[in-house]
Amino acid sequence: MAPSHPRVTLGPVLFARYAYPPNALGYCGPADHAALLGAASEPGDLAELTHLASRFDGAWPYLELIAGCNGIADPLDERVVEAYWVGNALLGRVAPAAILASLDHRFARRTGRDFASVATAVPLGGVAHHSFHVFAVYPWLGLLRSGTEGPALTVLDRCRIRWGRVEALDGDTVIVRNRTLEFRDDRLELGGFRLEHVRRGANGIGILGDLTVGEDVSLHWDWVCERLTPARLARLRRVTARNLAAVNALPAPGPIVAANSWGG
Repeated sequence: MAPSHPRVTLGPVLFARYAYPPNALGYCGPADHAALLGAASEPGDLAELTHLASRFDGAWPYLELIAGCNGIADPLDERVVEAYWVGNALLGRVAPAAILASLDHRFARRTGRDFASVATAVPLGGVAHHSFHVFAVYPWLGLLRSGTEGPALTVLDRCRIRWGRVEALDGDTVIVRNRTLEFRDDRLELGGFRLEHVRRGANGIGILGDLTVGEDVSLHWDWVCERLTPARLARLRRVTARNLAAVNALPAPGPIVAANSWGG
């Protein structure tokens, strides 16, 4: 059995660990990637980190929504951050009507008629988790269903929070075994297993330095974000499956135009 390790208890730091990978690629958030990586590595100026987090205009409204529906004052409370990236009981208290109101406020004017398919995914079981934003709001599933060639499936797979088991370690590189997304018969599904090389640090700064072979970890783009206990792994699998089922049940493709930023 893999050894247990203490978990990060600061919500802003946990947020940074998940938000840094797309931020470093230039997809969302502020331009100061180094500051976010430093914050993900160890606690620092939490006020500054909160300011950085609020500039992720894809993720931040979900944090506010989850916090508000649960009577939590701080959108960066660790429970709220965990709910958005991994999943927990807080998601069950975010009513479909609240999700629809938030989406309508953010996207209805920008997407026009395309907004209907986003809205439909909520009563079909979609919940306010990062995977909902990836599968239902971003345009990639719609592009796949329209037959458009390109990187859509790769983006869907790497932008979702996925999970893997550590198979080997080599400096800042971690080899994990995980499952990829596949697109068959207009449906997104989890496919077979693969070995993938991901990162846990860069330029002498590491997010997770003492990983052990056999541990389960979460992944965002090409980075390891954190360790997953069996219970948290089960929650991430469950909420991902729920949002996949919601978008697979849509009678029409997802929107072709959704957000100006990828949002994290």
